[in-house]
Order: sequence, then C-alpha cells, then structure tokens
Amino acid sequence: MIKILCVGKIKEEYLKLLIDDYVKRISKYMNVSIVELKDNPIHTKEIANLIENINSKDYNIALDLRGEEVTSEKFASLIEKTLVINSNITFIIGPSDGLTKEILDKCNKVISFSHLTFPHGLFRGILLEQIYRSFKIINNETYHK
Repeated sequence: MIKILCVGKIKEEYLKLLIDDYVKRISKYMNVSIVELKDNPIHTKEIANLIENINSKDYNIALDLRGEEVTSEKFASLIEKTLVINSNITFIIGPSDGLTKEILDKCNKVISFSHLTFPHGLFRGILLEQIYRSFKIINNETYHK
C-alpha cells in the first residue's frame, strides 16, 4: 500500500479532481490511501500529530527541501526495491513550517522534488503523478518520456 500522510484538507475543486484522477490511476497497480491530518495553528501540535501517525513498520519517506533530489527513474527504482522488502510505503508531507528533525529521524529516506516551494494541494498532485509515473516505468508501459 502507498500512503500519503499530510496536514490539512484540499479546498480547491480542481486540485481534488487532479488528486482523485491520479489515485484512480495508481489503484490499478497498488492501493493508495491519503491521510489528511487536521491543520493546527500551533506547529508543535501538527508535528506531534504527524509523529503519532507514522508507523515504524512502514517504509517512511519524508518529502523535504533538505532531502536528496532524485530523477523519475530513481524514484521508480526506490518504489520498486522498497515494495520487495516492505509492502507499505508512507510519504510524509509536512506542514507549512516544514518537518522537524524528530520526524526526519523517524524516516527511512528523505527526498526533495525541488528546491522550489509548492502549495500543499498542488504538491500532492505532483507526488501522485510521480508515483503513477513510477508504476508505468516499473511495468515498462508507455507514459514516461
């Protein structure tokens, strides 16, 4: 199973449609779950809520500006190799103030998609598109260029 652990709900309809579309596409290959944790104006409470929901039995990947930048091919390889040894991958998207060292230390890997800052809803769509692209690469299917 692929799980995305994130803070806040998506309010924009166009982003909901994007996210739903990629969840549907990915579901042909793997179950996908998006766990939306409640926004909290107090950063420490958001972090505590994230920590509470991180399962140490999953392969946890933090998405953070300080992480390793990867190509789509390397991202696909990470997913493929991880699913051989662990059937659950959790991607962790932090709150607007970012992830703390405590959360990063609980993760098996920290990756960055870019040094740019993205709105959370849009980034969920980008993450899901890259997960979908990964399954297309893994299965040698047309899509990735």
